[in-house]
This record gives sequence, C-alpha cells and structure tokens, in this order.
Amino acid sequence: MKFGTKWMVLLAVFFTATFALAGGEKKNANISFHIETEATDNPKMIFPYEVMGRQRFFRRIPEVSSKDLVAFTPFPAEDQASYGVIFQLKNSAARRLAAVTSISQGKWFVCQAFGRIVDGVLVDEPINDGAVVIWKGLTLEEIREIDKTIPRIGEKKKRG
Repeated sequence: MKFGTKWMVLLAVFFTATFALAGGEKKNANISFHIETEATDNPKMIFPYEVMGRQRFFRRIPEVSSKDLVAFTPFPAEDQASYGVIFQLKNSAARRLAAVTSISQGKWFVCQAFGRIVDGVLVDEPINDGAVVIWKGLTLEEIREIDKTIPRIGEKKKRG
C-alpha cells in the first residue's frame, strides 16, 4: 500500500464507523438526580441551572443515578403534554437519599434525563420511602427508552 492509500483506507474506516454509530444512535436515559449546593464550591464539581428565575448551582456528582433504579411507573403529567415517572430505588440508594434530603431541606433537587434537566423539586422533608419522582418533562419515546433498561414496578423483566 502506498502512503496515500493507507490514509484513504483509514479515513474510510473512520467515517464508516462514525456514521454507523450515529445512524444507530439510541437515546441514553442516563437518569440522575442532583442536589443544590453553594456557588462557592469547586467550579469543576458544580453546574449552574436556573430555577424559578434564579441561577442555582448543583453537584455534578448525582445523589441518585441510573444504577440505583430498580423499577419505575410512568404517569401522564399535569401539563397534559409530557409524562412523569416514579422510580423505586435500591435499598442502599434509598438510605443515601434519605440522609441527603434530611440535611438538604430548603434546597432544590433536580433530575437530569436524556441529557437535559427535566424537572426539579424543593426539598421540604426527607425522602424516606425509597422512591423518587419526576413529575413532568418526559416524552412517550423517552418512557419507551426507559422500558428497555428498567422493569416496570410489579414486573420482573424490562419490556425492551
């Protein structure tokens, strides 16, 4: 092979792989829940997000993530345009969430799913029931994607 041919083959392989991956790209739920923190925390460990017209800061490291979710149940949101979800947590995540929300009353708790913030709540009491809720913001397509990775509450297998 000549030098030019090697590069052409390499570029062809690169572009073929890139387009193949992009064409078959699935949305990754990558669901995570983040608690509000102080703006003075390490800038690499926080991200800004506007809540109720005010910029607030949240921990990059989630309190709960996809690996902590055991099962879920979707429901139509009050806005009639999106869906909400109730997630059941693993026992270890439920204990961790109860502890964090006990000391974080008065702070915001936001959910990031499918690469965007979809909902948030103001923590007014500890979350002790082992469940966490997204009240709105998900599409039917996103619910179907979650179905592929997490079983519904009361079912043993995921639907995907």
